[in-house]
Amino acid sequence: MTNSDHPLSGRAAIAGIGATDFSKESGRSELRLAAEAVTAALADAGLTPADVDGLTTFTMDTNLQVAVARAVGIPQLKFFSHIGYGGGAACATVQQAAMAVATGVADVVVAYRAFNERSVSRFGQFSTSLAAAPTSSGIDAGWSYPHGLGTPAAQVAMVARRYMHVYGATSADFGRIAVADRKHAAVNPNAFFYNKPITLEDHQKSRWIAEPLHLLDCCQESDGGVAIVVTSVERARDLPNPAAVITAAAQGSGADQYVMTSYYRDALTGLPEMGLVGDQLWEQSGLRPGDMQAAILYDHFTPFVLMQLEELGFCGRGEAKDFIADGAIEIGGKLPINTHGGQLGEAYIHGMNGIAEGVRQLRGTSVNQVEEVENVLVTAGTGVPTSGLVLSADPAA
Repeated sequence: MTNSDHPLSGRAAIAGIGATDFSKESGRSELRLAAEAVTAALADAGLTPADVDGLTTFTMDTNLQVAVARAVGIPQLKFFSHIGYGGGAACATVQQAAMAVATGVADVVVAYRAFNERSVSRFGQFSTSLAAAPTSSGIDAGWSYPHGLGTPAAQVAMVARRYMHVYGATSADFGRIAVADRKHAAVNPNAFFYNKPITLEDHQKSRWIAEPLHLLDCCQESDGGVAIVVTSVERARDLPNPAAVITAAAQGSGADQYVMTSYYRDALTGLPEMGLVGDQLWEQSGLRPGDMQAAILYDHFTPFVLMQLEELGFCGRGEAKDFIADGAIEIGGKLPINTHGGQLGEAYIHGMNGIAEGVRQLRGTSVNQVEEVENVLVTAGTGVPTSGLVLSADPAA
């Protein structure tokens, strides 16, 4: 039973999803990738560019809404927004689209993200210019960069090491996340690692990136784009594909929040911002972790998947390593996660491809389809201010 009294719950739905191919060298501009993804999503929804009156994306996206509108042929916009904090923006783009639709500000809003993150701008590289930037982020980075702590892997490694110390988690526990994701990706023709599963031994033998993180604990660098079409539930019911109802959508920023370097917190063993997102999702939806048949958990680094399971209430503190044992997060397990292969296996599109997979699970079209799916949890980037969604099958369908 969902919370029909909440002003956002069940008021909007995802009616279309679209994506480019995922590669390491797209051979085309980021604007073209965005236009291709948006065009594909509109075709999937059975809509035209003229139907669109809103666009939302990441502050990190290089494609302004007006440029995408011109490229796609969208005549005018009533709503447009940018969401910050990198991958933490993914579900928030859909949240803002849903808010616009639910309040009547716009009728059809498309959320998009497109980049050449492997062939052009590689996010995982050390950037001394960031620490020197005359901004609050530059000041924050100035505390860690002089110590060599300037890449996402190194920043996450600090928290991962503390988590291991307190709860007894091991590198092999992290590896089980990677193995499950790659198992799912291996049967996904759209995944970069299609037909390329790994074993736990492969994970353990992969080179160190920043101890305790191996190469196979870290997500890909990808070129590509994904777009999501949001409209009212009523309108979605008249469109070609089953709607994924947005039952809950939330953002969260916790106490002593930094961007990847929230090291001044007392515990340093969790992700409070994701806990805040989870609390809102369960309150908005009237659902609980046990009501989710699948979850798409942001997997830029494997340790943060374990922490998310704990923050979101699927298990207690320090218990995620036991929760994921014995195939629990694979197809047939108690909570299949990242059934598309995740960002470790399919592609790293800042979490937007995970939202699309949540929609496919509800439509029954995933390459790793979970049986009798009614509700799917989707999360955005961790270690930063973040966001999340609960997507549900339309009860009237």
